Amino acid sequence: MSASVISAGDAASGYRRLMLRRSALLVALSLGLVAAFLLDVATGPARLPLATVLDALLAGRGAGGAMSVIVWDVRLPYAVMAMLVGAALSLSGAEMQTVLDNPLASPFTLGVSSAASLGAALAIVLGRGIPFVPQDWLIPANAFVFALAAMFLLQFLARLRGAGVQSLVLFGIALVFAFNALVALIQFVATEQALQQLVFWSMGSLARSTWDKIGILALALLVAAPFSARAAWRLTALRLGEDRARSFGVDTHATRRGALLRVSLLAGVSVAFVGTIGFVGLVGPHAARLMVGEDHRFFLPASALCGALLLSLSSVVGKLVVPGLLVPIGIVTALIGVPVFLALVLGRGRMA
Repeated sequence: MSASVISAGDAASGYRRLMLRRSALLVALSLGLVAAFLLDVATGPARLPLATVLDALLAGRGAGGAMSVIVWDVRLPYAVMAMLVGAALSLSGAEMQTVLDNPLASPFTLGVSSAASLGAALAIVLGRGIPFVPQDWLIPANAFVFALAAMFLLQFLARLRGAGVQSLVLFGIALVFAFNALVALIQFVATEQALQQLVFWSMGSLARSTWDKIGILALALLVAAPFSARAAWRLTALRLGEDRARSFGVDTHATRRGALLRVSLLAGVSVAFVGTIGFVGLVGPHAARLMVGEDHRFFLPASALCGALLLSLSSVVGKLVVPGLLVPIGIVTALIGVPVFLALVLGRGRMA
């Protein structure tokens, strides 16, 4: 048997082992997420045994009883929203880091969060919002529309100047400063009560979770995720550089435009419902990249799972750090995200 045949067989065997290892890591992340989700449901002012939680979940919402109400109406929306928001933000961060070729990119790099904060500030302080929207939905509707508008404005500016990736990032930074200045101006004229509400919203909290909002965010994920999976090969090629991707027949502009549209949808809906939650869209993709590499067939689902796992664990910590009090999850993710991100960066530096 020739050496070329042996080497080809070794390469094929090595590739199969690599695919098996990456698949096993996705399974392990999924199992870890299930464990974190159950722990999140069981954790709270009234500690629930895991067996009680499982019984209430298996019995269904209509089973009745105090435990069923606690689990289905109080704990479960909180825990489900944590998973969905974490997955949406981390998936958004993964795509943004790829199309911008920037390891520090996240859903908020291009002003999505700042624009959403401006929309929320207008609704909370000035009572200005989208016409014909019910009062209960005015703040999230405003936040989502402003986040989406910021992304469209950014793409318009990029096309107007024929800008590249670096210019796109610079435009985004400029929008962040502009939106933050407008939010500060609104805070300056706000009443004490409105200012308190706006500050609490900007901290990021899962306490506003409802099944209606969960359904909308789940629908956004179901719409965006198949398009992300379909673009996995093109995104992987883009990681090799724009010139190399074009040589493979990839339309880099269309790929980047589609990714930014998905980012605006997922990040806009997430921020609209839970407020500003940082570091998830930054740390999740980095953790996934260390586990499964740059193959986006595995990298994208791993990023979503890492983000969901991180936010579920942050939700648990937020309930435990101050007994009897739910600490806003945006504070928890910032406190956890900084050391985790530094550990990932330093660990990558040592491996390099």
